[in-house]
Amino acid sequence: MRTAGIKMVPINTPLGTFKVWTKRIGNNPRIKVLLLHGGPAMTHEYLEAFESFFPQEGFEFYEYDQLGSYNSDQPTDSSLWTIDRFVDEVEQVRVALGLNKDNFYLYGNSWGGMLAMEYALKHQDNLKGLIIGNMMSSIPQYAQYQKKLHAQMPKDKVDSIMAYEAKQQFSDPNYTRLLMQEYYSKHICRLPEWPEPVNRSFKHINYPVYLLMQGPSEFSVGGRLLNWDRSADLKNITVPTLTVGATYDTMDPEHMKWMSTQVQRGRFLLCPEGGHLCMWDDQKHFFPGVVQFIRDVDEGKF
Repeated sequence: MRTAGIKMVPINTPLGTFKVWTKRIGNNPRIKVLLLHGGPAMTHEYLEAFESFFPQEGFEFYEYDQLGSYNSDQPTDSSLWTIDRFVDEVEQVRVALGLNKDNFYLYGNSWGGMLAMEYALKHQDNLKGLIIGNMMSSIPQYAQYQKKLHAQMPKDKVDSIMAYEAKQQFSDPNYTRLLMQEYYSKHICRLPEWPEPVNRSFKHINYPVYLLMQGPSEFSVGGRLLNWDRSADLKNITVPTLTVGATYDTMDPEHMKWMSTQVQRGRFLLCPEGGHLCMWDDQKHFFPGVVQFIRDVDEGKF
């Protein structure tokens, strides 16, 4: 029996056709928001926070597991894990869901923000509004910001984490405990107890894909995305764009503010109490700011 709102979308790739999972919530012919999760190869689950806010605004929105993620097909050929192929996937999802320039808002968090930027640079004629959440436009600059964050941590803790990573002991419980205590709890999600959807999403990560593209840890930079940089291309984004930063994020909020000045029609939202998942740990700033942006674009005020 088919669950209401769930649609498996066929995706054509160089290796054949696969299916990705989507779920529609709400019905609004003017406002349709597609959510792009992070990772790569996390899941839509940690974005379930939107379910507590968008329905009461009357927004139609779509949760979506990208190819390789938990509810979607998970092929193993590494040639599929490229930015260009993911951009093409998002475009196929857009077409299948019937989203267009009159109603299509694209939100991406972290890797999803990177993917949203790339999509806009190729397909912005299909967009009404763009929301880049907690993602810098340059991985090399992100790496520099990471060094600043590490310098604020106790040196012995940083040395211990780096030692585990040098030995590739990523599953060692002491390594994961250190990461949680010294980094994740301060910069990923600052709530004293992580929400169940966040824990569920981390549990369901497709680690081989994540490792290939992002590298083994949020604490250091590696993988196929190592040299990605779109800072010089932001000026080519013409659609209304909101960049979202958070004071305690793993990403530099000042860089996200700067990004809003580089696109042609930009606005910046700061979540002063939030980390990388500010849709959870700073909801009182995140959701009013995102909702207002969407309303302003919809009403022609932006």
